[in-house]
Amino acid sequence: MAKTADLFIRAQHAELLKKLNAWDIAYHQNDEPIVDDATYDDAKNQILEIEAEYPELAKDGYSAHVGAAVSDKFKSYPHTVPMLSISDVFDEREVADWFNKLESKDLFVELKVDGLSFSARYENGVFVRGLTRGSGIAGEDITANLMTIPDIPKKLSGVFPDVIEVRGEVYMARNDFIALNEKSDKKFANPRNAAAGSLRQLNPAITASRKLSAFGYTYGDLSERTWDSQSEYFDKLEEWGFKTTRTWAHRAKSVQDVQNIYNDVMLIRDEIPFDIDGLVIKVDSVSVQEKMGARANSPRWEIAYKFPAARGITKLNSITIQVGRTGVLTPVAELEPINIGGVVVSRATLHNADEIARLDVHVGDKVVVQRAGDVIPQIVSVAERGENTYPFVFPDVCPVCGGAVVRESGAVARRCVNSLTCPAQIRGELEHFVSRHAFDIDGMGEKQIELFVSKGWIKQPSDIFTLIEKHGNEIRSLDGFGDKSVSNMENSINRAKNVDLYRVIYAIGIPDVGEVTAKILAKEFLSLDNVRNASEERLKEIDGIGEIMAHEIVSFFNDFHSMSALDNLLQYINIKNPEKIVVQDNILNGKKVVLTGTLSKYSRDEAKEILESFGAKPQGSVSAKTDIVIAGSEAGSKLTTAQNLGITIWSEEDFDKAIGRV
Repeated sequence: MAKTADLFIRAQHAELLKKLNAWDIAYHQNDEPIVDDATYDDAKNQILEIEAEYPELAKDGYSAHVGAAVSDKFKSYPHTVPMLSISDVFDEREVADWFNKLESKDLFVELKVDGLSFSARYENGVFVRGLTRGSGIAGEDITANLMTIPDIPKKLSGVFPDVIEVRGEVYMARNDFIALNEKSDKKFANPRNAAAGSLRQLNPAITASRKLSAFGYTYGDLSERTWDSQSEYFDKLEEWGFKTTRTWAHRAKSVQDVQNIYNDVMLIRDEIPFDIDGLVIKVDSVSVQEKMGARANSPRWEIAYKFPAARGITKLNSITIQVGRTGVLTPVAELEPINIGGVVVSRATLHNADEIARLDVHVGDKVVVQRAGDVIPQIVSVAERGENTYPFVFPDVCPVCGGAVVRESGAVARRCVNSLTCPAQIRGELEHFVSRHAFDIDGMGEKQIELFVSKGWIKQPSDIFTLIEKHGNEIRSLDGFGDKSVSNMENSINRAKNVDLYRVIYAIGIPDVGEVTAKILAKEFLSLDNVRNASEERLKEIDGIGEIMAHEIVSFFNDFHSMSALDNLLQYINIKNPEKIVVQDNILNGKKVVLTGTLSKYSRDEAKEILESFGAKPQGSVSAKTDIVIAGSEAGSKLTTAQNLGITIWSEEDFDKAIGRV
C-alpha cells in the first residue's frame, strides 16, 4: 500500500520542486545556470526519492518532468514523438540494477555530449523544421538557426526514409569556445552555455557568426526503419551526412565492460575536443528498445552514466608563479581546498596574465573552479567579490632565478630568458625527457629529478645515462633509496637506450612539438638527421605542420646549445628508425577509402594507419566520391550503399594483397 505524505514531506517536496523549476528555467530557457551540477543533481535525487516513496506527489511532480516550458520568444511546435530525457545513474551499482532487468545484454555505449538537444525533421530528404527539446512535448522552432550549422545537412544523401526526425546534440568545441570568449564582450561560463546561447538566438545571423558543431544520435518520427540496431543507425546517420560520436563508441555485454569503458573515457576525457558529462548506455537492438518502451519522461532501454560533478565555488587565497621547462611563467591559483567530484582541489591554473585580466580575478575573490577533463583544475569565472581583495601584479623577473621576464611580440606568455642556468627550466626539461611518452624511465620522476639536479648530478639529458656509473653509491646512501631501487632505475635507464625515433623527437623538447607531431615527423623523415636538416619550406609541406611550428623546429636544430646537448645524448642511445613501406604499383595512393564491418587481422585504427602509410585517405562514410570500400564481416549499410553506387568493394584478402601482406 502506498505511503501518504505528511505536511513536512509535502513542504520539503514543494520547496525542492520550486528550486528545480527555477533552476531549469535558468538553464534551459536563459542559458545561464545559477547552481553547479552537483547542487542540481543532489536536489534532483532528493525529490525523485521522495516521489518514489510517495507516488501521490509524483503525478504533478518532478518525475513527469522533461526540460522546461518553451520560451515565449520563439514559435513552438509539438513533437510528433515526445522528446524524452534520459534517466541518470551515478555509480556501478545503479548500472547493475538497470542491466539486470534487461532482456538483451548487447549494449552500445556512447559519449554524453554536453550541449543542447535538437530535433531536425526531413521530408523526402529535405530539412523542413528544427526544434529544441523544450518541455519534451513541444519545442522551440530553431529551424533557421540549425540551417547555419555545417554539420546539419540541408539535404540528406544516400538512401533515406520519406520522413525522419534526426535527433542529436549541438555543441561548441573547446577551442571554438575559447576563441568566442576572446572576441566576445559577453563571457560564457562554459561551452554548453555558449552553444545554447548561440543557438537560441532570434537573429540567425548571430548563430551563423559562431562556430557550432553537431552530432546525430537518435531519431523521433519515422516513416520506415531500415536498421536493426543503434550501431547500424550510426551507419545511416553518416550515410545521410551527419557526424556521430562513433570514434568513441563501444560495445558492451556486461556491467564490467561498461565500467571499463567508463574508466577508459575518464582517462582521456580532457583529450576529447568537446565537453562530455558521462556515457549514454543503450540496448543495441532497436526491436528490444521498442518492446521495452518508456516511462513518463525517459526510455527504459537507455541510461546516462554521469561523471562526477566537476565544478565548485571557493576562495582564491593567493596566486603563485610556476616556471616551466621552456621558461614560461604560469600563474597558479592557491585555493581554499574544496571537494569537486570526489577530489580535493587546492590549486588551479590561471594560464597567463591575459587570462587573469580577462577573468578580472582578484586575490580574495570567491571563484568558480572547474576540473577540466577531471584532471587539470581551472578558474572559469568570479562568483563573488568581497572586501579587501586586490589585483595580482605579474612579476617582471623570474621568481626562481631572478632572470629577466619578457613577452615576445605576438605571444601571450611571459618567459624567463635565462634558459641555460634557470633551475626550473632544467628540471622541467629533464622531467619531460624521462616521462612515459618520451624515454619512459621508471623510478625517475619529479622528486628524483629535482633531487639529482639540486646535487648537480644531472645538468642535461646525457647525464642520465652515466648517473648510476658516476653516482650510484651516493644515491644508495640517500633516504628512500636502496640497492633494489637503484638497480631498477639502472635497468630502466639501460632499456631506454634503445628508443623509437618519435620518442626522441618528442623528448628533446622542441617548442610546440607534441607526441602526435613527433610521430608525423618520424614517419615523414625516417631519421633524426633528416628531421635535423629539414628546411622550413619542406616542413610546411607536411599536413599538420604550420608556419610557426616549422620555424620552431628549424630554430631548435640551429641552436648551438641545443645541438651540443643533443650530440652528447646521441653517444648513449640507439635510435630505432621507422621503416618506409614501399609498394610497387601502389593502387591505394590518393584513394578515398571507407572501412566497414570487422576485420579479422586488424583493428579499425591499425587499418587506418596502414591506409595512411600507403597514401590513402580513410573516410567515415560512403559517397559517390568514395573510391574503395573495404568490407569485413558483419558489414552494414555502408556496404549496401557502396553496392548501389557501384563503388569498388574489397574483401580483407584484397586489402592484404594491396599492401603486400599475402
